[in-house]
Amino acid sequence: MSYYKRDKRAWLVLSDGSVFEGYNFGCEGTTIGEIVFTTGMTGYQEVLTDPSYYGQIVLQTYPLIGNYGINADDMESERSWINGYITKEWCEEPSNFRNTHNINEFMIEQDKIGIWDVDTRAITRVIREHGTMNGAITTEDIATTKAALMEKIRDFKVVNPVQTVSRKNKGWYYSQVNRANHVALIDYGYKHNILRMLLRLGCNVTVMPANTTIEEIRMLNPDGIMLSNGPGDPAENIEIIENLKDFVNYGKPIFGICLGHQLLALAMGGETFKLKYGHRGMNQPVKDVTRDRVFITSQNHGYAVVPESIPAEVGNVTHFNLNDGTCEGVQYPDIHAFTVQFHPEASAGPNDTGYLFEQFTDLMERGQQGCL
Repeated sequence: MSYYKRDKRAWLVLSDGSVFEGYNFGCEGTTIGEIVFTTGMTGYQEVLTDPSYYGQIVLQTYPLIGNYGINADDMESERSWINGYITKEWCEEPSNFRNTHNINEFMIEQDKIGIWDVDTRAITRVIREHGTMNGAITTEDIATTKAALMEKIRDFKVVNPVQTVSRKNKGWYYSQVNRANHVALIDYGYKHNILRMLLRLGCNVTVMPANTTIEEIRMLNPDGIMLSNGPGDPAENIEIIENLKDFVNYGKPIFGICLGHQLLALAMGGETFKLKYGHRGMNQPVKDVTRDRVFITSQNHGYAVVPESIPAEVGNVTHFNLNDGTCEGVQYPDIHAFTVQFHPEASAGPNDTGYLFEQFTDLMERGQQGCL
């Protein structure tokens, strides 16, 4: 535990004026972001390195974080994308044969500011009852800086998140399994486990920038297109949505996850809306109506597709969330495309819906055989 590390005060300030006092870990200073909470008991390293959290200050509702440290294998990207981190406690001396850092060392290495020993249950209730809001973590004396800080908090907005987290050039990855599928993975902020899943199923993968055009796709000539997860409001990505309108006429299978699910819905004439406090955790129940089965899923999103907005002649809802009834999956039969809001690559989280990757590879193989 880190009980003896109470040597630097820190404050969490919310846009409604609430202030929570605790202690600093990671770097010192001030950071501003959108406050969100995630309910997973494990998977904190995946949270820290998931590009979908870009621009956000993440609160872990589970009270003790860092028990198994940080290791090279569980990174979901090359760096941490969060703006700040909130925990009840963190572990000073983790136990794990793969461990290379404790969480404090990792936060310092990544230049991230954290606060601990705050009432995370109370903060979560504020967000749950009043909705996602901006906030700040600071190690500067709040008595003299709060007024100026409140103005900055209220003015904060995440700008160009997808373009910020997306790679700028192509990347090639080759499977050790002898199969012939070639996937164009469009990087809106993809998690590494999506790539790992594709490679494991025998796909050769070319990772492409978020603003990839249909001309570049034609030159690449993939067997299928994967639309990745990513951060921010999907409706702000006007250029990407226009590109996707061209993708759907290409004739190759498309599989979208999270932001990719939302972007394709917008390209097909649908609408999205912002959830009150989002779905972030590893225990979201989702029903697959095509199989009449319920699965436990890993999720991280603040926006959702309006199911009634999908034109009936274009697509149909295949999955919905059993907690709040929101849309969790759509199928577009005429263009050989399907998308889900949750994370079937399950990193961290349950593996219940990994079958969707096999569904994608089956579609690609049928396409190669001219059977779509």
